[in-house]
Amino acid sequence: MNTQSLKLDSITEADPPIRPRPSWWVQLRRDKKALAGLVVLMTLVLIALAAGFLSPYDPNAMDYDMLGTPSWAHPLGTDDLGRDLLSRIMHGTRISLFVGVSTVAISLVLGVLMGLASGYYGGWIDMIIMRYIDLQWAFPNFIIAVYLVAVFGAGLSNVIVAISLAFLDDFARITRGMVLTIKESQYSDAARVLGASDWRIMSRHILPNAIAPIIVQASVSVSYAILGEAWLSFLGLGVEADTPTWGLILSESRSFISRAWWLGVFPGLAIMVAVLSITSSAMPCAIFWTSRRVSEPGPRSLPGWTAGRERERVRARFYSRLQRFRVTPQKVRALAAPQRG
Repeated sequence: MNTQSLKLDSITEADPPIRPRPSWWVQLRRDKKALAGLVVLMTLVLIALAAGFLSPYDPNAMDYDMLGTPSWAHPLGTDDLGRDLLSRIMHGTRISLFVGVSTVAISLVLGVLMGLASGYYGGWIDMIIMRYIDLQWAFPNFIIAVYLVAVFGAGLSNVIVAISLAFLDDFARITRGMVLTIKESQYSDAARVLGASDWRIMSRHILPNAIAPIIVQASVSVSYAILGEAWLSFLGLGVEADTPTWGLILSESRSFISRAWWLGVFPGLAIMVAVLSITSSAMPCAIFWTSRRVSEPGPRSLPGWTAGRERERVRARFYSRLQRFRVTPQKVRALAAPQRG
């Protein structure tokens, strides 16, 4: 047979071997810093969930021992109104983590949807979305948050909305850049030829392969959101005065920092520990998503997320279409064989 004939026998060949990915725990143990950060982060989450049971006092309960030094009764001391600093920091953990997670969740969903639509469809949709992103990119994130809080007023919900809109452009830009690269891949073209809808291509082929940098950005943005909430509360633009947060505790300690050092040191340490633990846990999350079952490079292997069951589904649909038109490899080889005279 001539070398130019179609080699449909390659369709029925065995697939390249698939390397089983190591477990998430094995990957995490290799990075001691990330493991320590995850342990600290889980401890903060438990403290936030059980702050009402673990705190020794009510966070707003006042005592006559004002500006009390750290002691057995008050391990972290008291503030200028006699309130226990440990109880206020524990309850502030709940507010700070809630603000960080909720703001990133809102900005992630909106930013990813905008980035998917902009990168996949292009044209005037891409122009409108990216011009808005460029306009927002011209201003620092926290300046936008301060402006929005100043317009809509202070409060927990307004702080969450303001920080979410401030971080929207980061997720949109990252998602758009990944979509522009992945949508030109072969497995995206194969799904498009087989009649997959735009939403299926974006949700099953493009977004899962672009999720790693988005996860890293989300993890980093949580720490920035916690800092943003602390900064807004420090400026008096955050939550209400009776809501204990780390930034509000720091703001109230400005007048007494020279006489009561513990009022500024312990809330600052809480912010630093939370930010470092979240930041150090970002990379293992990206490794977990990118280390799916990836096959060896081959002419029919689909990279990334679609290397397993999706590849089998595409092959099954291809065989069904061949059978529908009654096309067999033998017939194609017979037609492609050179005519002998």
